[in-house]
Amino acid sequence: MKNRIISLLILSVILAPALVFAETIEIENPLDPNIKTLPQLIDKVIDFVFLMAWLITPIMILVAGFFFITAQGEPEKILKAKKIVLWSLIGLLVITSAKGLTALFAEIIGIKKP
Repeated sequence: MKNRIISLLILSVILAPALVFAETIEIENPLDPNIKTLPQLIDKVIDFVFLMAWLITPIMILVAGFFFITAQGEPEKILKAKKIVLWSLIGLLVITSAKGLTALFAEIIGIKKP
């Protein structure tokens, strides 16, 4: 038990500087060599999700329109089409507001965009 505590203490002393300066540690990214820090990587992932949401939402609205046209007056299919449009727009709103909130939090805590 005593050895574990001493080992944990030594390990925490060795790793503390790496955790304190975690933002300045450069990571070699095999996909994009311009991304070197964790905030840059997170920003790229958010941008990708944001782009996919803006590309998928019109497709889903077209799918809902197809369901609405082929419903032939059946209330279940019309309701399904309305739900597809509603949830597509809600999802787009959530993704858009999430991107705005991350930009706001980054500005508040002082993370500078490259």
